[in-house]
Amino acid sequence: MWSGISAGKYFDYLRRVRYFCIAVTTAFLSAAPALAQEPVSSSLLLHAARVFDGNEMRSGLSVLVKNGRIAEIKPRASFKTDDAMKIIDLGDATLLPGFIELHAHLSYQKVPADTVLKHGITTIRDLGGPVHQPYGGEGSLRVLTSGPIITAPHGYPIVNLGADNIAIAVTGEEEARETVRRLINQGAAVIKIALEPGGETGAPWSSHHGHAHHGSAHADPHAAQAASHPPAAWPMLPEATVKAIVEEAHRHQRKVSAHVAETAGVRIALNAGVDEWAHMPCDLIPESLLKQAKEQNVTIVGTLDTLSKCAGIARNAAIWAELGGELLYGAEIAHPDIPWGIDAQELMHLMHMAKMELPDALRAATAKAGQHLGVPLLGTIQPGAPADLIAIQGNPAQHLKRLEYPGLVISGGRIIVNDFVFAD
Repeated sequence: MWSGISAGKYFDYLRRVRYFCIAVTTAFLSAAPALAQEPVSSSLLLHAARVFDGNEMRSGLSVLVKNGRIAEIKPRASFKTDDAMKIIDLGDATLLPGFIELHAHLSYQKVPADTVLKHGITTIRDLGGPVHQPYGGEGSLRVLTSGPIITAPHGYPIVNLGADNIAIAVTGEEEARETVRRLINQGAAVIKIALEPGGETGAPWSSHHGHAHHGSAHADPHAAQAASHPPAAWPMLPEATVKAIVEEAHRHQRKVSAHVAETAGVRIALNAGVDEWAHMPCDLIPESLLKQAKEQNVTIVGTLDTLSKCAGIARNAAIWAELGGELLYGAEIAHPDIPWGIDAQELMHLMHMAKMELPDALRAATAKAGQHLGVPLLGTIQPGAPADLIAIQGNPAQHLKRLEYPGLVISGGRIIVNDFVFAD
């Protein structure tokens, strides 16, 4: 979030799948659609020059949607059509799964969910706001929440944003465990914690807290004095408390995502067995700690665009890529400089900073993100997957920015946006 936001083995993959099939998918299907939609047909056949299925770019294939899910994906000529089938021929277009945004703050900044959906995001995790059961997915944005961020008393983000519906301060291990249980009972799909002392150069949350303004000491003696006496660090959760949070979350088949941005917070997160870093750290992190994170199967959500002014962001991303660490798409929707939908610049940073090819970057926002959420079919175009789809004219390799303005958006088989003229 900004101002103005393992040591052990991780819980079993199949247990995560079982939980989300019950607790997430069922809840998603119960929400009423929010946007104007085209009437639902019994089946919808989509033709496109290219299909990115969540793993690879393919050509010569068409996709059949039935009852809100992908029914078939196979060569166009092999489909038999009938009068009850709605057919959309997208022409020279690319069909993709809807993007999964793993780091958003919709509730906190009151970003319209309908806008986010129309701009290509079909699933989000809303971190640091009100907690509720997962919902959406049939004509509306699919939303998972963490609920308020667990932090230390007077810690981030309470110190600069307050606590109301944003954060919960805990003072000991038992209070931390009880807080985790309460959030999960209320619907939290992930537990979010803050390990943030403040002061990282270039971090948006530190703009009014961090080190003195560089270059001002010669002109202003007060600035020189401030530079020699930087503000005290914000308090952070002790390692023992973080371990209790992780243990309790894992007992309930939830992951823990930590806001970390510098070395001290990273050390606590690693020693406590945190599953995910909510950002690529802002300050330069020692390679030894990044190696330890890779060995512990930590996943990092990029937010590279949000933190592009940080001193260590590019080098951390490059080292993480060299180590083969898992880096997933997340743009921190609701940050002032981030689009309310797909962020093409985030994809570009994944390609340039982390040396990803385009299919890798797309995979980080679709299939891999779905796997990370414990719903392996989410973010894919394969039989049985939710029919969350977007399409753009042309090839994203030549027209990446078009992903921010998809000409076709489908949520759970319901057409939300259709600007293509090739329809039968």
